Amino acid sequence: MQRRIRVATTWLSLVLGLVLAAKAPVAAQPSKTATQQVVEGIRKELLKLPYYGVFDYLAFSYDKGTVTLVGYAYRPTLKTDAVRAVKRVPGVDQVIDKIEELPVSQNDDELRWKTYYAIYGDPFLSRYAPGGGILWGHRHPFDPGFHGALGPAEFPGMEPAGDYPIHIIVKNGKIKLLGVVDSESDKTLAGLRAREVPGSFGVENVLMVENERRSTKR
Repeated sequence: MQRRIRVATTWLSLVLGLVLAAKAPVAAQPSKTATQQVVEGIRKELLKLPYYGVFDYLAFSYDKGTVTLVGYAYRPTLKTDAVRAVKRVPGVDQVIDKIEELPVSQNDDELRWKTYYAIYGDPFLSRYAPGGGILWGHRHPFDPGFHGALGPAEFPGMEPAGDYPIHIIVKNGKIKLLGVVDSESDKTLAGLRAREVPGSFGVENVLMVENERRSTKR
């Protein structure tokens, strides 16, 4: 009789153990590192800047509490706004501002808009325009962490933070294209359309190609 009681007790304990194990919460996934959280916070703050547009370009690096900002600011307030926004990110102790403020020029303004319509109005490139289907910037699926390899050769080791696939930088009549496109043919076509804009003193096409970005990342 006692043996039967022991066997029954053993089975009851086993059943209770299985029930409790089934109800136990699943182990939490590893959280993002502190550095990953800071980097993502910096990107989000930059992309939320209300006056950051297609004629500006920002990139950054982060190292042990220090953020270095680079790029070009079409609007004079973008420099100060960017620095102020990044300083709000927890984990940022110092911000080094290396953003170049573009000179005020009516001729450059005309080139900016002509280049914009030439590129984003092209039938094959129009999908890169706002609402055209290509999503970049804060809507692009970045993996956690830092992505310095995404930046152009002009800013080695810097992570880009742009909400337009193709940023158009104009300085003293010279046009520079920065950003990321899907293919080498799209990059070539964007440069071709920019070179067709009358009145410029040259075009520098520094666009990255998405498949090249992936191979670099590997």
